[in-house]
Amino acid sequence: MLAGGPSGQPALLSLLLAVVLPFFCLAISIDEARNELIKREKMMRLGGQLVLKKEEEEANGKLMTLKKAEITKAMKTQMFPPSMHFFQAKKLIEKSEVFHILKKMPKGAALHLHDFGIVDVDWLVKNVTYRPHCHVCFTPNGTLHFKFAHPTPPAPNQEDCSKWILLQQYRKELKNVTEFDNSLQKTFTLVTENPEVTYVDQNVIWTKFETIFLTISGLVHYAPVFKDYIFRGLEEFYMDNVIYLELRARLPPVYELNGETHDRKWCVKTYKEVAEAFAKDHPEFVGLKLIYSDHRSKDASLIKISVKTAMELRTDFPTTVAGFDLVGREDTGHTLYDYKEALLIPSLKGIKLPYFLHAGETDWQGTSVDGNLLDALILNSTRIGHGFALSKHPAVMEDLQKRDIPIEVCPISNQVLKLVTDLRTHPATAFMAVGYPMVISSDDPAFFGAKGLSHDFYEVFMGISGMDADLRTLKQLAINSIKYSALSPTEKKTAMKTWEKTWDKFIHDLSKK
Repeated sequence: MLAGGPSGQPALLSLLLAVVLPFFCLAISIDEARNELIKREKMMRLGGQLVLKKEEEEANGKLMTLKKAEITKAMKTQMFPPSMHFFQAKKLIEKSEVFHILKKMPKGAALHLHDFGIVDVDWLVKNVTYRPHCHVCFTPNGTLHFKFAHPTPPAPNQEDCSKWILLQQYRKELKNVTEFDNSLQKTFTLVTENPEVTYVDQNVIWTKFETIFLTISGLVHYAPVFKDYIFRGLEEFYMDNVIYLELRARLPPVYELNGETHDRKWCVKTYKEVAEAFAKDHPEFVGLKLIYSDHRSKDASLIKISVKTAMELRTDFPTTVAGFDLVGREDTGHTLYDYKEALLIPSLKGIKLPYFLHAGETDWQGTSVDGNLLDALILNSTRIGHGFALSKHPAVMEDLQKRDIPIEVCPISNQVLKLVTDLRTHPATAFMAVGYPMVISSDDPAFFGAKGLSHDFYEVFMGISGMDADLRTLKQLAINSIKYSALSPTEKKTAMKTWEKTWDKFIHDLSKK
């Protein structure tokens, strides 16, 4: 009898079931396996093991609704801020509801900042350059030098600079003062309408970047401005809900109106006094510490002196000076290996000098510069500044993770200084996916047109961490900033209590909004 006949139907049904059921069962196992993988990946993600309280879950629901709506819209319009250059994305970011929530979020600490790159340059232009006795001179290549003096500064070398001009008098002779002030703002920042045209490569932008520090030095190294700058910097970050700062500080000679200069110890003492005065009026402010730094363009013999200076400063100011670092462009500066004799001085003397070394701020793989990451690990750096190239060094990455040594990720800085174009492809995407120890900071936000940490947190939360990263990721980053800080164990406990109090209020407000 044929299988297709009436009496063959049971056989046919059995045959069909035999064929279909394995696929049906396989479909179920695929879903189960997929869900299991999703759960595992969520647990592995930065903050994935945090358990949220009921009110945090409510706040998270509202935050994620906004985040997913914003990303979904961007997928249609192709106007997604993290994929755009920050100079062009900033206005879009500041219209974002997610950004406004992040501004209010208690972010803990900012651990990777440079001394004179933290205050909005609008204040430098409209406040500092309008102060009495501020002089300016113009160099042959068009850059500016500033100096406070009365009646006038010593005559400059004509090859270096024109004669000194009192800014107050100079402005009186201008037809358009606003235009001049706007030009000063452009001089003091990297911001431009067409960054890809203005800065064709890393050499061009790094030249402008380091020139800014030289240009504003005559303003910010003036003792009254020096003090006000520190206070203003603390204020801007405090307004952005940051309660503790660590500054890479080169501690330059600071001068008075009469030409008298102050040394590094005076500078550290001043930082300490201003931070203490700020804390009196801002009870939630935890404090400020300095990482004494020198420039990696210097000869090794000079870095030996700097390391010894760092040791002395840490001895004299143990609660203010956290350690030592080398700053400046890695690609053109000396490597850590070049400075190995200097950097080994503390250990050979049996003295603990913590290092917070810039390493891996490069996209040149396999070069001696790229090797800075290896030496930062060997030198037991407390944290790694940037660590942009870390994904190319699996052994270093593994050892750093075992030792719980974090990287300091500064996304906007990395983009502006042309290490990465689209922040969705930043190496930190992979690090965040596996819960790698990290903190988020803003490097020199004033030069990028940013303020505090909020802009960098937005880029990380929306672009680098992906659509599914939620409040747990943000909470973990804030906790990390205190956990990996140079605060003492007792200071960390105090900082965590302060942060938790403000965090709970933030969550309450967001959940009830």
